[in-house]
Amino acid sequence: MNLQQRINAFVKLGDFIRQFSNDTIEKQDTVELNDMFFDGFKHQLKLAEEHNGWFTPENIRFSLKGWSDSLTPEKLNTWLKPYKIEDGSQKQVAIIMAGNIPLVGFHDFISVLITGHKVLVKQSSNDKHLLPYLSKYLEFVEPDFKGLISFTEEKVENFDAVIATGSNNTARYFEYYFKDKPSIIRNNRNSVAVLTGNETEEELKSLSEDIFRYYGLGCRNVSKLFIPKGYDFDAFFNAMYNWHPIIEKAKYANNYDYNKAVYLMSEFDMLENGFLMIKEDQSYASPIATVFYEYYESLEQLKEKLEADEKQIQCIVAKGFSENEIAFGATQKPELWDYADSVDSVEFLLSI
Repeated sequence: MNLQQRINAFVKLGDFIRQFSNDTIEKQDTVELNDMFFDGFKHQLKLAEEHNGWFTPENIRFSLKGWSDSLTPEKLNTWLKPYKIEDGSQKQVAIIMAGNIPLVGFHDFISVLITGHKVLVKQSSNDKHLLPYLSKYLEFVEPDFKGLISFTEEKVENFDAVIATGSNNTARYFEYYFKDKPSIIRNNRNSVAVLTGNETEEELKSLSEDIFRYYGLGCRNVSKLFIPKGYDFDAFFNAMYNWHPIIEKAKYANNYDYNKAVYLMSEFDMLENGFLMIKEDQSYASPIATVFYEYYESLEQLKEKLEADEKQIQCIVAKGFSENEIAFGATQKPELWDYADSVDSVEFLLSI
């Protein structure tokens, strides 16, 4: 199987996924093997929602839309153009996936297969229904993938390299356990927004997407604001209001009530609007329904601080602040070439 065959197979997978990425699921006659797989994937979506209360239909659709937008000939070719991908030695690459948002490990999965390797996947128990089914579809539209994709619920063994994602504690375990293998080890990171007080209403509304999408559970979700002294939060809270229905979600509401009670009993200063709390705190990782904020003296000093803390930060949302900033509202719409932790996984896979 050559690279073009693999690209073609992922394009077909994108066409299949696209049917499920809108508010209304519509079966398309032009999608290959639809009669065999369409109804089954609808069932897997239902199972994923029932198994994990954070995986709402809206959030699963959002994830699927992102992947269907990426799995096009144009996007795949743009992504792979800088690399020299040859059909050489085939290695077994283990992926240990997180489960915080739907299909969170899908980019690693694609990267391993597109570079010509075999993949051994250990999924999180929180997200175990969607990927095996999509893998089966991939094997049917391109039979040469059969035998290259395997899943395990046991300890990963018999592999040549590993990509593992987990908490700070599990990352330390991974680093020790996989010390003799080529590896990419990812731990907790959070995203921040740099505000000046000059943001437009539209920019702040877009920021609400970065904060609330996936209930704030992703590493690309903004969990902290950096603001100038004297910042007026009125415009910020007004822009957040379009997300107020989020409090109707029981799991989110429970977290909101619990964290609010903790802050009140501890007599912490915080502001809240009935579905979001903001609290001054130097930490980057904020609890669900909470965004931390910190004042900065100058943008230059802030740049130095964020550079020093770069290993704790996934995305910086800003306008005109730094070269690597992300536009308001774009954190949960990464391109294929936007690598987690800025570590080029394709380059890594081509080097093993």
